[in-house]
Amino acid sequence: MTEHQWMMSDKPDDEGDPSLLVQTRPKTKRPPLYKVLLLNDDYTPMEFVVHVLERFFGMTHAEAFEIMLTVHKKGVAVVGVFSHEIAETKVGQVMDFARRHQHPLQCTMEREE
Repeated sequence: MTEHQWMMSDKPDDEGDPSLLVQTRPKTKRPPLYKVLLLNDDYTPMEFVVHVLERFFGMTHAEAFEIMLTVHKKGVAVVGVFSHEIAETKVGQVMDFARRHQHPLQCTMEREE
């Protein structure tokens, strides 16, 4: 093989090797996302809900206040969408924090469709 032939064979052609196509186009499925929901109750103070939203979901006071009003008026609100592990962690943090402060606040998660 001459040097010129070697260089040409080293250069990928447009059709490509089928094994290379598999490597360049992996069909990785995105992991499902989960909505974290805050549920209304008649006992947890509105200020506490605002504090939870600021602390655990990084919301500004204004954002947290709006979401708290949605929870209060509609009974439930989505407070974030995360991977399963992060959603589970957030739910646990909120529930633990509420229990430590003796509030019945409920936080759940459900798979996003």
